[in-house]
Amino acid sequence: MNKYKITNLRTKKNYFLNEEEKTNFFKKNKVQNYDITNLTELKRIRYNKILDNIQLTTLFFAVIITIIVIIEKYY
Repeated sequence: MNKYKITNLRTKKNYFLNEEEKTNFFKKNKVQNYDITNLTELKRIRYNKILDNIQLTTLFFAVIITIIVIIEKYY
Protein backbone atom coordinates (compact mmCIF):
# COMPACT_ATOMS: atom_id res chain seq x y z
CA MET A 1 0.00 0.00 0.00
CA ASN A 2 1.43 3.35 -1.03
CA LYS A 3 1.70 6.28 1.34
CA TYR A 4 1.31 9.84 0.14
CA LYS A 5 2.21 13.28 1.40
CA ILE A 6 -0.35 15.78 0.17
CA THR A 7 0.46 19.47 0.59
CA ASN A 8 -2.08 22.23 0.23
CA LEU A 9 -0.50 24.78 -2.12
CA ARG A 10 -2.24 27.72 -0.50
CA THR A 11 -1.91 27.01 3.23
CA LYS A 12 1.16 24.69 3.06
CA LYS A 13 -0.60 22.21 5.33
CA ASN A 14 0.58 18.59 4.97
CA TYR A 15 -1.58 15.48 5.01
CA PHE A 16 -0.12 11.97 5.24
CA LEU A 17 -2.54 9.48 3.69
CA ASN A 18 -2.62 5.98 2.26
CA GLU A 19 -4.25 5.08 -1.08
CA GLU A 20 -7.80 4.69 0.21
CA GLU A 21 -7.69 7.89 2.22
CA LYS A 22 -6.25 9.72 -0.77
CA THR A 23 -9.12 8.71 -3.06
CA ASN A 24 -11.67 9.74 -0.42
CA PHE A 25 -9.80 13.00 0.19
CA PHE A 26 -9.94 13.98 -3.47
CA LYS A 27 -13.63 13.18 -3.75
CA LYS A 28 -14.16 16.18 -1.47
CA ASN A 29 -11.28 18.43 -2.62
CA LYS A 30 -9.93 19.63 -5.96
CA VAL A 31 -6.69 18.00 -7.08
CA GLN A 32 -5.33 21.22 -8.58
CA ASN A 33 -4.94 22.85 -5.15
CA TYR A 34 -2.62 20.13 -3.82
CA ASP A 35 0.87 18.79 -4.41
CA ILE A 36 1.02 14.97 -4.21
CA THR A 37 4.23 13.14 -3.25
CA ASN A 38 4.45 9.35 -3.21
CA LEU A 39 6.46 8.59 -0.04
CA THR A 40 6.74 4.87 -0.82
CA GLU A 41 8.46 5.62 -4.12
CA LEU A 42 10.82 8.14 -2.50
CA LYS A 43 11.79 5.57 0.13
CA ARG A 44 12.47 2.98 -2.59
CA ILE A 45 14.63 5.43 -4.56
CA ARG A 46 16.62 6.36 -1.44
CA TYR A 47 17.17 2.66 -0.62
CA ASN A 48 18.34 1.94 -4.19
CA LYS A 49 20.85 4.80 -4.02
CA ILE A 50 22.33 3.31 -0.85
CA LEU A 51 22.60 -0.10 -2.52
CA ASP A 52 24.30 1.48 -5.55
CA ASN A 53 26.87 3.14 -3.29
CA ILE A 54 27.58 -0.14 -1.50
CA GLN A 55 27.96 -1.94 -4.83
CA LEU A 56 30.39 0.62 -6.25
CA THR A 57 32.45 0.71 -3.04
CA THR A 58 32.69 -3.09 -2.99
CA LEU A 59 33.75 -3.15 -6.64
CA PHE A 60 36.40 -0.49 -5.98
CA PHE A 61 37.87 -2.44 -3.05
CA ALA A 62 37.80 -5.70 -5.03
CA VAL A 63 39.81 -4.08 -7.82
CA ILE A 64 42.32 -2.65 -5.33
CA ILE A 65 42.77 -6.01 -3.59
CA THR A 66 43.17 -7.78 -6.94
CA ILE A 67 45.86 -5.31 -8.00
CA ILE A 68 47.70 -5.77 -4.68
CA VAL A 69 47.60 -9.57 -5.01
CA ILE A 70 48.91 -9.42 -8.60
CA ILE A 71 51.74 -7.06 -7.59
CA GLU A 72 52.77 -9.26 -4.65
CA LYS A 73 52.68 -12.44 -6.72
CA TYR A 74 54.68 -11.28 -9.76
CA TYR A 75 57.06 -8.65 -8.36
